Amino acid sequence: MESIDIEALRLRARLNAAIRGFFAERGVLEVETPVMSAAGNTEPNIESFSTRFSGHVDAGPPLRWLRTSPEYPLKRLLAAGVGDCYELGRVFRNGEAGGRHNPEFSMLEWYRLGWDHRRLADETVALVQAALALVDRQATVQVASYRQLFVEVAGVDPFAATQDELRGALGDVGVDPRGLGRDDWLDLLMTHRIQPSFAAGRITVVHDWPASQCALARIRDGDPPVAERFELYLGVHEVANGYHELNDADEQRRRFLRDNQVRAGRGLPQVPLDGRLLATLSHLPDCAGVAVGVDRLLMAMRGTMRIADVLAFDFARA
Repeated sequence: MESIDIEALRLRARLNAAIRGFFAERGVLEVETPVMSAAGNTEPNIESFSTRFSGHVDAGPPLRWLRTSPEYPLKRLLAAGVGDCYELGRVFRNGEAGGRHNPEFSMLEWYRLGWDHRRLADETVALVQAALALVDRQATVQVASYRQLFVEVAGVDPFAATQDELRGALGDVGVDPRGLGRDDWLDLLMTHRIQPSFAAGRITVVHDWPASQCALARIRDGDPPVAERFELYLGVHEVANGYHELNDADEQRRRFLRDNQVRAGRGLPQVPLDGRLLATLSHLPDCAGVAVGVDRLLMAMRGTMRIADVLAFDFARA
């Protein structure tokens, strides 16, 4: 007889119900979008699963990619006029299995028309506080800019420091420096120096990231320019990533192509661009969107560092 943590399953069910209630109260529509797509995710640090359709050729391209998030079809719905919406469902990322990762996991993603990333960050905090209330907890909240955190915790300005200075601020972490660029060192500083400093009972919101880490976010002019992006952490767990969404199709195409160039340089396969997204992106209304890792949120709620503790069966037991 297998050992099953039934309380973890019950908490997940309560959280899913609370999420749906949260958005029902706010008039945000729940939708479902395809899990398989003819286009993939070009992000160099994310690897997609693929499969082949064996039916009639008129059905479309046989090569299909399992979604790494529902972002692209949700934006197509927004461009078609659906309004504020969310999706709660499974997503898939190849090669990500371990203590805090599972190749399939649950993601909540939602979009708010007319909002920017800072306003959406406030609503994300409210959702996380509602989740914590399910386990009779509440968190304090700290909001800081990316630059502020790096200066205060790591003693280095992420926008002005040289790559050698960033490497020096990391200390002796035992990382092979070959092939690492500036953003790699910034990511290592975040995960190895800054993120571990976050207090267990605190929500930390980090906004205005380097423009080089914009992904699908708008870039705000300034000195330096910054990506209108935020991340939310509950304790040391990264829980959410949100953007003031880019709606410039030409710029997004350039970013996708640049991603594929990076992939080629790393010997990774090229990923087909989402032409349907690019065809509608210019019609995307001004909005902000955020993705929440539901399993990470459950881990923080239960006080565990093992994703297996919040799953019915993890990858090794699937």
